[in-house]
This record gives sequence, structure tokens and C-alpha cells, in this order.
Amino acid sequence: MDYRVEQVDWHSQKALLQQIRERVFVYELHIPKHIEFDNLDPLAQHILVTCITNDTQSPVATGRLCSDGLIGRIAVLPAHRNRNVYKSLLNFIVALAAEQNIEVLSINCILEEVELFKQNGFSQQGNVFMEAGIAKLRMQCPVTSFETRPFTLTH
Repeated sequence: MDYRVEQVDWHSQKALLQQIRERVFVYELHIPKHIEFDNLDPLAQHILVTCITNDTQSPVATGRLCSDGLIGRIAVLPAHRNRNVYKSLLNFIVALAAEQNIEVLSINCILEEVELFKQNGFSQQGNVFMEAGIAKLRMQCPVTSFETRPFTLTH
């Protein structure tokens, strides 16, 4: 399986991006739809990962980067939750941030993934907080320190 990663426009690809995120966040993780889609979506830069097999192309993952360096809304369909997809998506986001002179990346990660983010150059910022009923912790990392080699999230 090959994957293509590209930046896409929210307005022209909104339905596709929403479809992936709804499947992961709304149906699988039970995040209320009115919380999942917010006022940052039209302002953020969106990334789409497409799986290419033979003559078929299927959208399988998405993520976004906000102008302040916040990585968010990383949604990967279950059948494609593998190291290659996460690494490709995150490397693309980091390269995009670097191109725009964003010096520090941040992510609000679930507590189960804090150690994983630490292994990839992130450090804890602040205290645990609740977001959409899920305990999270803000993690930050200088763009130049980001390491994706071992990066794979559980969901």
C-alpha cells in the first residue's frame, strides 16, 4: 500500500474531511459533532492522506495545523492505523510548520499517549484538562526537535 499526503483546502474538501473525522471522533470516540467541528476549521491548514492501491484511491486520514502551531484533529481510519500513515502525516505537518516559520508545535494529547509524545521530542506544558469529556495534556515540541521515527498512535 502506498500513501499520498497533501495539503487540501477546507472549503473545497470539507465534506471529505468531515466524513473521516466523523467516523473516528463522532462515531468511534463519541465526541459530540458540535465540538468536533469548530471555528478553527476554516482557518487551519488541513492535510489529507490517501491510500493508493492499484487504480483505487481512498481517503484514510486527516489532520490540521493551526497558525499557532497547534496540531489537531488527527483522524485515521481503523484499517490504516499504522506507523507509515502517522509518520507521513506528522512529517508533512512538521514540514508545513517549518515552511511557515512556526517554531513550536503543540498538541492536546490523551493521557495514554503522553509517554509516546515524550519519546518524540515533546514535553509537558501545564496540567491535565478536560476536552470533550476526555482528559488531556498539552504537549509542546520545537519543530527542530520533532522525531517521528518511532511515532505511532493507538487511535
